[in-house]
Amino acid sequence: MTSLTASHDQVQTPNSFRQDALVISLVGLAHGISHFFHMILAPLFPWLKEAFGLSYAELGLLMSAFFVISGIGQALAGFVVDKIGARAVLFFGITCLALSAVVLAIAPNYLVLMLGSMLAGLGNSVFHPADYTILNKCVSTGRLSHAFSVHGISGNLGWAAAPIFLVTLANLYHWRVALMVAAALPIVVLAILFVYRDLLHTSPKKQEDNHQLQPVTPPNANAAVQNTDNSLFHFMRLPAVWMCFLFFFMISMGIGGIQSFSPTALREVYGMSLAWATAGYSAYMLTSALGMVWGGFIAAKTTDHDRTITIAFSFSATIALLLATGWVSASMAVVLMGAVGLGAGIAGPSRDLLIRAASPKNATGRVYGVVYSGLDIGLAFSPALFGAIMDAHHPQWVFACIALFQLLAIFTAVGVGSSTRKRHKSAH
Repeated sequence: MTSLTASHDQVQTPNSFRQDALVISLVGLAHGISHFFHMILAPLFPWLKEAFGLSYAELGLLMSAFFVISGIGQALAGFVVDKIGARAVLFFGITCLALSAVVLAIAPNYLVLMLGSMLAGLGNSVFHPADYTILNKCVSTGRLSHAFSVHGISGNLGWAAAPIFLVTLANLYHWRVALMVAAALPIVVLAILFVYRDLLHTSPKKQEDNHQLQPVTPPNANAAVQNTDNSLFHFMRLPAVWMCFLFFFMISMGIGGIQSFSPTALREVYGMSLAWATAGYSAYMLTSALGMVWGGFIAAKTTDHDRTITIAFSFSATIALLLATGWVSASMAVVLMGAVGLGAGIAGPSRDLLIRAASPKNATGRVYGVVYSGLDIGLAFSPALFGAIMDAHHPQWVFACIALFQLLAIFTAVGVGSSTRKRHKSAH
């Protein structure tokens, strides 16, 4: 099989372990706070519903607005990252998150709540193109699979921490106090990143010399082809980029179903208590994080990342279909939720390396921006789909649809892998 590693990877001098570990930790910290803000409103819905007299549809619209703005902004943010560098864009996003929490905390009405949610979506939009550009350009190639593992784990930790943090403060004090305290978290993260800002610098020269998985342009390639390959929108003509977009849309539809309705569906299918249903979701989150660690080691030993994704998602989809049958006991259903998370976590690092290989040279930010906008779009539409399924009293379909979206993601991943290998082979 044609290697996806450029020849200058072989001569690149790796960074020290300490430097790589510090960059990975800093980017992971930033990613964790972005995922924390994914959940800045949902845990407080009971308080917001009572305080403003809102319907569930109005509450859901706040979340949809967050992800729609984030999806649109993410596609555009990638261009800005490639133009001015990832660090400045990342700092802007973190600042927006802090401001959004302040706006939400002082909101006198629904309109201002919507403004705060949209501002949080704008802040969230920068993280994937900025984070992955920094990791690709500032971390040694040999440690990238582990960098992507940490990046995914930090996001899961942010998801898990937000409800505990916000609900605890809301119960002890007030929901406005919870949001105001939450506004301080991005400020602390921004201060830490500013201290180590030199490690996060991605200069134009570094972008040209970075150790990306790109083929060397053949000496006999004509100038017209080279100019086309380096044009601002050339990457959008690559089928692999749009298959990556579809891949993220599919997996985010499944993730949205798990986050929004898996506890409710578990209760209705298996008649379990709220505590057991919550334990099932917690099992998913925990094993997903463990799977990302394992997946980092797997991804480091192979270039067939689409094959790893196929095996991992096939396993998760099979388990999800078993959950849909209702045949197992309630306690076993909790265990099976953990198995679904394990498979999804293992696929994570391979997923990110697959996209890296599909990215044209010097278009990292743009590709990750467009591709990851599929994640936000899926998260925006998924609650509506799964909510309709629950309203139709078919809770078992929640798990069947999760399996379906994971299986569809496999087809797009295989398409990305084969398209990328074909493109690199033709370039040599």
